[in-house]
Amino acid sequence: MTSITRFEDIEAWKQGRELAKDIYAVTGKGKFPRDYGLENLMRRAAVSVISNIAEGFSRQRDKEFVHFLHIGKGSTSKVQNQLYIALDLHYISQEAFDSLQTS
Repeated sequence: MTSITRFEDIEAWKQGRELAKDIYAVTGKGKFPRDYGLENLMRRAAVSVISNIAEGFSRQRDKEFVHFLHIGKGSTSKVQNQLYIALDLHYISQEAFDSLQTS
């Protein structure tokens, strides 16, 4: 069994990093730049996912780490919810929505 010594080794952090990159890409084009509020909310929520994983890991206490993982999971739900709004406003296609929902 491999011991994780850096937050960068956590698989959820790696996936969250990809999600943040994808959210930045999708919110930087089309109609998004004209809707600064939603663009900003989505970007901040995506960054929050990996930031909470990193911060929780650095606390070096299991209970605190789990607490921050829960916060990160909540941020993931925010992104998922905001993707519905983006879809409903025709900021993203159904294909982009499906791809990002499964990220």
